[in-house]
Amino acid sequence: MAKPTVQVENDRVIVTEWRFPPGGHTGWHRHNHDYVVVPVTTGELHIFDGKTTVPAPLRAGVSYARQIGVEHDVINPNSFEFVFVEIELKPSQA
Repeated sequence: MAKPTVQVENDRVIVTEWRFPPGGHTGWHRHNHDYVVVPVTTGELHIFDGKTTVPAPLRAGVSYARQIGVEHDVINPNSFEFVFVEIELKPSQA
């Protein structure tokens, strides 16, 4: 399994470093917040949406964002460890 390490959590964000060994995966999950992913490693991850698996090429330092509600399993098909940082954005308490 991929290993999550929460680095920061407060009333605004959750910052988690994800480390995927070769063949590692997150397990099926649903995102409860909008989020941004910042790849630390360059390579490809596979995204399984419950029906199909889609390759997702990623490059270190090139971020992307997704909205709340995404459901998937993220898999590392590489022969090396893959690392990214995920920043979840909690709703404003205003």
